[in-house]
Amino acid sequence: MVIGMTAEPPLAAIEESKLEPRVTEVEVRLTLTEDLVEALNLTVYRQQQQIESLQQQLRQLYQQLQDIPAATEKRTPRDEMPPHY
Repeated sequence: MVIGMTAEPPLAAIEESKLEPRVTEVEVRLTLTEDLVEALNLTVYRQQQQIESLQQQLRQLYQQLQDIPAATEKRTPRDEMPPHY
């Protein structure tokens, strides 16, 4: 027996008691981060759907604008005269 030694918990037990709350906190943060990433992925997916829809609408409007001059080119100046002439 060594003189002057007190009964202290082993070093491993001290380190484990300090690490357990930290590990728990990291696990909680990881879970919250996973939830956030899932929510962000869903948001990005929905935005991509909206972008594709808007692009399709833009293509349709562009095509309609391209069709307008073709219809007006067939008109003659006589078509522009008021009916009372």
